[in-house]
Formats: sequence, C-alpha cells, structure tokens
Amino acid sequence: MSDASLPAATTVPSRLARLRVEHAGTIRQARFFAWTFARSPSAMLGLVLVLAFIVLTAIGPWIVPYPEHATGAVNLANRLQPPSAAHWFGTDEMGSDILTRVVIGTRTSFWIGATITGLAMLVGVPLGIAAGYFGGRVRSVIMRITDVFLAVPGLVLALAIVASLGPGILHGVLALAIVWWPGYVRLIEAKALTLRSEAYVEAARTMGASHARILRRHILPNCISPLVVKASMDMGMAILAAASLGFIGLGAKPPAPEWGAMIATGRTYMPDWWWYSVFPGVFIFLTVLGFNLFGDGLRDTLDRRSSRG
Repeated sequence: MSDASLPAATTVPSRLARLRVEHAGTIRQARFFAWTFARSPSAMLGLVLVLAFIVLTAIGPWIVPYPEHATGAVNLANRLQPPSAAHWFGTDEMGSDILTRVVIGTRTSFWIGATITGLAMLVGVPLGIAAGYFGGRVRSVIMRITDVFLAVPGLVLALAIVASLGPGILHGVLALAIVWWPGYVRLIEAKALTLRSEAYVEAARTMGASHARILRRHILPNCISPLVVKASMDMGMAILAAASLGFIGLGAKPPAPEWGAMIATGRTYMPDWWWYSVFPGVFIFLTVLGFNLFGDGLRDTLDRRSSRG
C-alpha cells in the first residue's frame, strides 16, 4: 500500500468520529435545555397550556358532544340553558352547545395565529437579515419603511385595512400580518448587525465565502433562538388581536365558531346568561397566558445571558 492512499483510508473514520462528537454535543445541549426549562414552574405551566391547546386543535371535532352545533344547527328548545351535565358550558341563543363551539373554535384560533405569525416571519426575517448584514443604503431604506409601519398603532392600521377590504377572517388575517412584520425586522436586524462583525463571519468572508453561504451557514442559524421566542409569544398575541377584530364584527362570520365573535354576541345577554361570554373569554385568557409563559421560558433557556441580567 502506498503512502498516498493513507489519507484517503483514514478520512472516513475521522469523519465518523467527528460526527459522533457533534451528535454527543447535540444530545448534551438538548438535555441541558430540557433541564433548564423544566426548572421553571411558569414555563412548564405554559407548556401544558400550549400542548392542551394543540391537542384540542387536533382532535376537537372528534371529542365534542354535539359536532353539528359548530355548523349553525338550531335547537331553540334548548336556548340559553345554564351549564349542566348535558351541556357543560351551557347553550347559546340558538340552542347550540357552547362547549362544542369553543373547542372547535381552537382550530380557527390556531390557524389565525399560525398564519399571521408565519406571514410576518416570511416578510420580516429576510428584510431584517438584509438590513443588518448589508447595512448602508439597504439598511436605511428597509428601516425607514419599517419605521413608517411602526409609527401607526398596529390594531388601528389593521382596522383600517379590514374596513377597506371588508369583514371576514381572511381579510382580518391579512391585515394583522401586514402590521405584524415590522417587529421581526427590528429583532433580526439587530441580531444580524451584531453577528456580521463576529470573528467566524469575518473569517468566512476572508476565505471567499459568498454572501448567500454566509447568510445560510452563519447568520440565519444564529437568529433562530430569538426568532423562536418571539414567534411563540406572537402566537398568543395574534390570537388575541384576531379575537378583538371578531369582537367588533370584522373577523369570522357566523356561524363559524370564533371566540371573539362569541363574546361579542354573548355580552348582550350579560349578566343573566353569563356563561355565553365567560367560557370563550376563559379560553382566550388561558391560550394567551400559555403562549406568553412558554415564550418566557424559551427566552430564559435559550438566552441565558438575559436571564442572568
């Protein structure tokens, strides 16, 4: 065997050894993350609430007692019945089971929150990375446009957009996504601005790496942690904002089960038929609380420097 064949023969074992080391490091990081996260009671409460919300979203239509009540079924003989064994959350003015409508409404709320957050990240993350990494005129243009959107209160701008497009859940989601993306631009721009001066980024640039490779291999992966934290918190706030639009009649249209619209209708029956508004309100409260606590726990775990500060 010639000496020239030795490096090739030893390449595969060395790569396997490096992969084993990287895999072991990833497992240790995951265990440390889980241990740190589990030490916070509030973070664990948020995780439980978020998981409960996701489970109801996934299996809600199959576990509710009266699935036909989510599509506008009318049973006037049972209208405005108080909570009982037959109707745990009572009934509404049409005789529909409120428990059924609230549980199935989790799907609407989850879709709203995920769509708003996803669209906002889709727009805000590339703009934020471009502004922070390239700087100069690119940063000036992007951040001035962002400042214009931030100068107007988000809900007011969303109301104006929905009023011009017309009420409806799709228009509400689009309007909220339009006012949601500037927050991601601000967050990612600040992170990318810090990362571009790091030694490993300068080394990659010196070795001739392209901008696309640097952004893909170094900048974007290091923006994931703050992005995940913000997205988890924004899920709850997006659900709350969509419920606000539904409360004033600019969200989902009847008979679609939507928490904000249910509260708006139920308030006319307060206080005698209190259950109509209380139970959708409780679900909104628990959902927003869960995502906020979960996001706080992720922030304290992923960014240990902020938790020590």
